[in-house]
Amino acid sequence: MRFRVSRIHRQHMLSAVFLAGQLLSRGVAAQSFPLDACKGFQPKNVTVECASYRGRKAVRVTSLPGADAAYNMQQSGTGGGIVLLPRSSFHNGTIDVDVAAMPRVHAPALARGFAGIAFRVPPDATRYDYVYIRPTNGRADDQERRNHSAQYASFPNNEWLKLRKESPGKYESYVDLVPGAWTHLRIEINGVRMRLYVNRASQPTLLVNDLKLGDCSGAVALWIGVGTEAYFAHLQLKPQGK
Repeated sequence: MRFRVSRIHRQHMLSAVFLAGQLLSRGVAAQSFPLDACKGFQPKNVTVECASYRGRKAVRVTSLPGADAAYNMQQSGTGGGIVLLPRSSFHNGTIDVDVAAMPRVHAPALARGFAGIAFRVPPDATRYDYVYIRPTNGRADDQERRNHSAQYASFPNNEWLKLRKESPGKYESYVDLVPGAWTHLRIEINGVRMRLYVNRASQPTLLVNDLKLGDCSGAVALWIGVGTEAYFAHLQLKPQGK
């Protein structure tokens, strides 16, 4: 009898350990990233450094001049790249971050200061969903450009140009933006649904009901597009139900 109890107890312990691992892998524990230091960051096709911007400690992410010069919209999607956050894990819940972005000096003419967040990124970063803003579009004199102020896309098979051609207006929207100003983004994700809230608005700027990579888990990354200089501060991940 003593052996049986010990075995059952051990099984319960193993089950608990397994469940904890599953929960952690899905990002159940809330995570906070002050973004005032660059330790452990993993930049891919961009540069990242610590900075101070408009009175706040932040990380500065910039596109690579060589990549910008060789950028071809038809072949390269959005250009730019990502910065993977160390030990980040996310499935469903909310992502909050402050971002300030603008076209960098000598950026290509089509640069808009593209900046946002990539989520559910696998270890090899070969695919991810992402949502971003185009700050110079927010107050443009052209209405069509204004309508392209916020955008959802999915790397590598459903970039913005493909989505715009196949489903005009479905994956982008207008929002008031000022280049270089701190802008708060709140991204709510549940299964294959995403909601983007800008500057603490009560209603979402952009709604997506068919995330292209489906219902999955992964890391979170800072994202920028071609010709961009962006600053990110105080990122928080909050799992669903927390």
